[in-house]
Amino acid sequence: MDVRKVREQFPILDQEVNGHPLVYLDSSATAQKPIKVIEAVNNYYRQTNSNVHRGVHTLGSQATDLYEGARDKVRRFINARSTAEIIFNRGTTTGINVVAQSYGLQNVTAEDEIVITPMEHHSNIIPWQQVAKKTGATLKYIPLQEDGTISLEDVKETVTNKTKIVAIAHVSNVLGTINPIKEIAKIAHENGAVIVVDGAQSAPHLKIDVQDLDCDFYAFSGHKMGAPTGIGVLYGKEELLEKMEPVEFGGEMIDFVEKYDSTWKELPWKFEGGTPIIAGAIGLGAAIDFLSDIGMENILQHEEKLAKYALERLSEIDGLTIYGPTKRAALVTFNLDDVHPHDVSTVLDTEGIAIRAGHHCAQVLMKHLNVSATARASMYLYNTEEDIDRLAEGLVKTKEYFGNVAF
Repeated sequence: MDVRKVREQFPILDQEVNGHPLVYLDSSATAQKPIKVIEAVNNYYRQTNSNVHRGVHTLGSQATDLYEGARDKVRRFINARSTAEIIFNRGTTTGINVVAQSYGLQNVTAEDEIVITPMEHHSNIIPWQQVAKKTGATLKYIPLQEDGTISLEDVKETVTNKTKIVAIAHVSNVLGTINPIKEIAKIAHENGAVIVVDGAQSAPHLKIDVQDLDCDFYAFSGHKMGAPTGIGVLYGKEELLEKMEPVEFGGEMIDFVEKYDSTWKELPWKFEGGTPIIAGAIGLGAAIDFLSDIGMENILQHEEKLAKYALERLSEIDGLTIYGPTKRAALVTFNLDDVHPHDVSTVLDTEGIAIRAGHHCAQVLMKHLNVSATARASMYLYNTEEDIDRLAEGLVKTKEYFGNVAF
């Protein structure tokens, strides 16, 4: 993979911030967009703008072909069996909430358990808290190991024959932990539970095969993989989706509407009420084309090198604490002694370096780590070792600056 040529496809990277060349290390929050995606969305609005599934005129047919064509690109990208299993929505949060409100409330009772982990994003905690409150079910947590991983032995002890749902991130947005989803799915299924996977941090970086993982639901967001904001995907096994009721009602998702009752369209459209996110889906299709042309294996190989290099460089800085396992996704979460993460981020920004600071929508994990906030540098296919060097140099400057400030 030629990173220089890849970077040329991202026009936003060719700029200065505060007088320095931009180093963008916040891709876990949102990834930058390649020209191919920008042009796909632009061309839709310039040449094909129309609603889908409704008109028989030329523009309507063209827009529908592009929209449904994007759905098939997603199907192939994650190796789903059918486009009926691919539901477009606003993002990972929406996808998980659909499963919680539809499958969860339909299938969970007061005698049941829902199992999650302390490393989950709020989007994969709060929906299950709400299901537990409404049904009386017990919410349980798989404990974390000291390095931020989970052991399969702990999974086996936590998941029981009372467990109805196991909900877990494929990749932690804070620790970079890559969870063994296939093995966890097997344990869940042996106990009669379904597994819901938060794929927000995995779909952009790993080659995903939902059939091989044997996950029941898998949700991810387009904007973290180079697509526009506001578009996401919920994958669900067709036999489960068929039994679930929609959670949004209105146009597009209906079959027949009578005065006092209505029937729903077949999958996947019964879960896509209202005018869909047409331009976003087309942009997602273009992003998938872009990533597929490079090759997900090549992206992963590049990011593994970056993660290893980042751990090595940042470990050299005295007073810097790194959280998470050695084998991880391409992100590093850390704290500098006696310097608040927001101050770290602010000083780095003066050097043109963009990182994240805060609790990362993971306050349960922050409490587990005994911190209120952390700083996070997250890499993607357009980042280089030079970016990591700039980060390390910026952190040394930050440390020196606050070491010389009189409090």
